Amino acid sequence: MRQLIDINGVRLNVIIEGEGPEVLLVHGFPDDHSIWRHQISALVAAGYKVIAPDTRGCGDSDMPSEPQDYRMELLVDDLRGLLDALQIKQVKLVAHDWGSLQAWHFALRHPERVSQYITLSVGHPTAYSRGGLEQKLRGYYIFFVQMRGLSEWLATRMNWLLFKIMTHYPPEFAHWRDKLSRPGRLTAGLNYYRANFSSMLSGRIGDNETSRAQMPVVGVWSSRDSFLAQGQIRDSGRYCDAGFQYERIDGASHWMQLDAPDTLNALLLKHLGRTK
Repeated sequence: MRQLIDINGVRLNVIIEGEGPEVLLVHGFPDDHSIWRHQISALVAAGYKVIAPDTRGCGDSDMPSEPQDYRMELLVDDLRGLLDALQIKQVKLVAHDWGSLQAWHFALRHPERVSQYITLSVGHPTAYSRGGLEQKLRGYYIFFVQMRGLSEWLATRMNWLLFKIMTHYPPEFAHWRDKLSRPGRLTAGLNYYRANFSSMLSGRIGDNETSRAQMPVVGVWSSRDSFLAQGQIRDSGRYCDAGFQYERIDGASHWMQLDAPDTLNALLLKHLGRTK
């Protein structure tokens, strides 16, 4: 079921399916809720209620126009506001890529709202910032997108050739191009990186956040991830007081939800602790 929910001055497109314990799925860039298409059905079949929003600026959600509209504190407030609007006190949290970064900060600011957290690809903000030269090289694109206007122009020339090369995931390219070709949508996605550039590099924790996770955390990394190094997620256990488990999916790219859906779904169900 699709709902449009007004939160913090933006209208979010949210998919809600199933009945049972609530699982919040948070996507990253350049995706929308559809990246979870194989996980939603599996979780619903296992007896969960799944909430999968298009985060602000993405998919069919409202698109604020300025970079500062995508600051981390606003993204965190969106997740809190979504749970409040749905009258959900606490969720099991699963997130990927930029969604993982948002989810880390949400879990650190509102630990009472998260019973457990499964992060795909992205480690604790401090572990990410301390990921060393390997992570800095893999994250070169963070610097590229700071050239406002120029990066959009370069990425979309020759039928989005540079964007296709940089993402190097052909199976999803046509979907991304179609979604992001709508006026302003590519800029909205890049504004996540622009609004939070310094904090991503420094690993800065917000003023109202604890630096350590207070709920059980699972980190999942895929061996063909070109953007995130293994160390930054494996080392996240140093910042998790209620336990941390590391899982590796061999042979899958950054988009493990699509490359290895059966393997990932089995891991999710194992760690979420409910199967049929």
